[in-house]
Amino acid sequence: MPDPVDYGIAKTFQHWPGDEAENFVGPFFFRVENAHEIQTAFRVRPEHCNSHLTVHGGISMMFADYTLCVTAIGGGREAVVTVSCNNEFLAPARAGDLVTGVGRIIRKTRSLVFVRAELLVGEEVILTSSAVLKRVTRKD
Repeated sequence: MPDPVDYGIAKTFQHWPGDEAENFVGPFFFRVENAHEIQTAFRVRPEHCNSHLTVHGGISMMFADYTLCVTAIGGGREAVVTVSCNNEFLAPARAGDLVTGVGRIIRKTRSLVFVRAELLVGEEVILTSSAVLKRVTRKD
């Protein structure tokens, strides 16, 4: 299991082991701030970047989706899938940057979770995201 300290991320973060795609692209990490807010983090490496030497938009959207989903399940073992996701790119991230995310649950029903997230480098918001997630039964 990846150790956040190996990526220059505080040891208060943990790895969620449930998704091999996220492990391959990331690794991504999270910590629970409170009952309705999760913080996430990942360290940008050169292989995350495009020909402009900034993080590829697909990587940013995958990390935003991770932030939204981990927020929806509170870092636990519940399962959700993305129904819709909207992203607005505001600024780039570059190799070496620590990208953090903050997710907040807006509303949770029996079958859906409405979530918003911001991705940041330092204090600068680089992406905003909102999603509707469907609560599903785990397959493990």
